Amino acid sequence: MALSPLNQRRWRNFRRNGRAFWSLILFCILFGLTLFAEVLANDKPILVQYRGEIYAPILKFYPETTFGGDFKTEAPYDDIEVQCLIKSGGLQDCWDDPEGVIEQAQTGVVNGANIEAGWIVWPPVRYSYTTIVDTGGAVPSPPTAQNLLGTDDTSRDVLARVIYGFRLSVFFTIIVTILTSIIGIAAGAIQGYFGGKVDLIFQRVLEIWGSTPSLYVIIILFAILGRSFWLLVFVTVLFGWPVLVGVVRAEFLRARNFEYVRAARALGVSNRVIMYRHVLPNAMVATLTMLPFIITGTISTLATLDFLGFGLPSSAPSLGELTRQAKANLQAPWLAFTAFMTFSILLSLLVFIFEGVRDAFDPRKTFQ
Repeated sequence: MALSPLNQRRWRNFRRNGRAFWSLILFCILFGLTLFAEVLANDKPILVQYRGEIYAPILKFYPETTFGGDFKTEAPYDDIEVQCLIKSGGLQDCWDDPEGVIEQAQTGVVNGANIEAGWIVWPPVRYSYTTIVDTGGAVPSPPTAQNLLGTDDTSRDVLARVIYGFRLSVFFTIIVTILTSIIGIAAGAIQGYFGGKVDLIFQRVLEIWGSTPSLYVIIILFAILGRSFWLLVFVTVLFGWPVLVGVVRAEFLRARNFEYVRAARALGVSNRVIMYRHVLPNAMVATLTMLPFIITGTISTLATLDFLGFGLPSSAPSLGELTRQAKANLQAPWLAFTAFMTFSILLSLLVFIFEGVRDAFDPRKTFQ
């Protein structure tokens, strides 16, 4: 679908803002990679060939008996015996000398007999965010060739948790920003357009709601309902939507007495159409000005709650939980460095992108 001339101008302005444009490209690359986190970091193989058949363990459960084992529980793919069974086509010699059988299986001949050798395709990072890594020493362990960013204090791979945590933080931010923007813009538009008693009542509601101790409410809700992603989204939206109300209200109060608004009202155009089609576009610049603060505030809220222990469950791949571990393990500076760099990159890219969006919507700004 072709863009309108106005949107084409906005896109040209955005592209001419080099910092915002290249930040968008870099962010899309990073976020696009994390969308496939299960393929990038997993303790299960991507693909397995066993006796001529292809299996996808990251997508489906396979018991150990599928590959010639003894148990009906999920196959422990990192176990040397299971890897031997897969690569040798299920030879029982794997229980006695797995490494020797694997070495012979690569040639297609084991103990003088021809076999149909299998293969395993592993993700680049062979750990999921919950995988316990056997480092053979104290934890947190420093970065190694096996764990590029080291492990945390529960022996989980930090790089895997960063990959999953980046995706979780962005999804949380997108959902909360969209919901808070919709509610805040709608409330501010109604309040500013109609004014009078509607504005007065809304202002008193906002004053009461703004004085509510949000942290206490969060603690009480989590104590009753337990910690979960969607409950945290609900609570964040519950206390976050008033941020945009004041800005949108001011723009609608200013624009509701413009000549073109009065003319549209005199012609019988409905209030909903006037608000959406004629007044709201004028309020978008002021609204977009607030978006970088909403986005960074949302990410900070998630990190703060996780840092305090009132956010997502401890098993979740949270960047705030990584920060809490860094504080508790000052002898492991790689944890603090990883958390700092991840937050710095994520917040900087998002702020640069939405600054560019704001300037692209501002008709007073052009870029050479």
